[in-house]
Amino acid sequence: MSQAVAEPQTDVDHAERAWSMPLNEINPARRDLFQNDVIWPYFERLRKEAPVHKAYDEDFGEYWSVTRYEDIMAVDTNHHVFSSDWTNGGITLFDAAEDFRLPMFIAMDPPKHDQQRITVQPIVAPNNLKNWEGLIRERTAYVLDSLPRGETFDWVDNVSIELTTMMLATLFDFPFEERRKLTFWSDMVTTDPKTLEGGVEEKRGHLLACLEYFTGLWNERINSDTPGNDLITMLTRGESTKNMDPMEYLGNIILLIVGGNDTTRNSMTASVYGLNKFPGEYDKLIADPSLIPNLSSEIIRWQTPLAHMRRTALEDIELNGTMIKKGDKVAMWYVSGNRDADVFENADDIIIDRPNARRQMSFGYGIHRCVGNRLGELQIKILWEEILKRFPKIELMEEPTRTPGCFVKGYTYMPVRIPA
Repeated sequence: MSQAVAEPQTDVDHAERAWSMPLNEINPARRDLFQNDVIWPYFERLRKEAPVHKAYDEDFGEYWSVTRYEDIMAVDTNHHVFSSDWTNGGITLFDAAEDFRLPMFIAMDPPKHDQQRITVQPIVAPNNLKNWEGLIRERTAYVLDSLPRGETFDWVDNVSIELTTMMLATLFDFPFEERRKLTFWSDMVTTDPKTLEGGVEEKRGHLLACLEYFTGLWNERINSDTPGNDLITMLTRGESTKNMDPMEYLGNIILLIVGGNDTTRNSMTASVYGLNKFPGEYDKLIADPSLIPNLSSEIIRWQTPLAHMRRTALEDIELNGTMIKKGDKVAMWYVSGNRDADVFENADDIIIDRPNARRQMSFGYGIHRCVGNRLGELQIKILWEEILKRFPKIELMEEPTRTPGCFVKGYTYMPVRIPA
């Protein structure tokens, strides 16, 4: 009878384990590796020894891991072979139950993907971003001025969630006083139902409550005499979205909530965390605030708020010398591509004046590139412009608590202090 192998306890243990265990036993989708921030040596080994690697997870089944920058690009830009469509499994390694699949345009192939994406794209077009800038700055200043001095508080809840939820409420024209519902639903859709007391049924119930709420908003916008310039109104008027069935409407709402919430809020938290981990870069930023735009790109690279996107092969295809079969699941690990030393020198470090920081792949490539990427960058840029006007430093008090999963790579709690 074989003896169970003890789980590694420290970063050093994980580094040793990652390089010594059989390759076919490596499973980078393990939630605990992300929650404990010890995934990095596993990805480093895969990039060097098995850049297209077959793994098995008890929840996800068999899947291919693609970990090098160039190979990820090859998959992401070939939507003819690598499908995102929800009918083929969608964009995450998790296969949703047959009776609760959520169609959304990021989980569609052309032409329907293109038609639905075009419907909402104007709200984050460059000209419209200019209209948002003043409001974002005003709210950022308000939130920062309300923070305590000389005492510890949670940056995630007080700043990152608050700022992103304010923006989301504006984009949806959602009742402002109830905006934290958006945070709850965003967290719920990416929550492992195993962690809920009521399991899958509890999660389903919360998401159906989200649908009910947004159906009320849909009906209000349909019957309004003065249509607004918000995401729900755009969906009610788009030729490819005005006749969506309820689950497709919910799917697109969930997509827009998660896309506008999780990615930006976790990058905001990562910026404070990362600059504390690399204090020399923090000093560099204080000395030269003109580096803020490049800081935004570098933080988004270093954090990679969505760790992976999944595709499904529509035909047999060879990728970097490995044959992927029709129907296989393929995980593009953006989080690994962004640490590829062949593209980013000293890739594990934050370097705020990194010359090629904008090559980060956190937003994806090809037809599915994140529609709101410029808005997210703008929010981080304004946040740091306003921070540097006010605070000498924001001090990290202890390591943050991270999300337990391999899709959203984020933070649930991070205690900080602003010197009195």
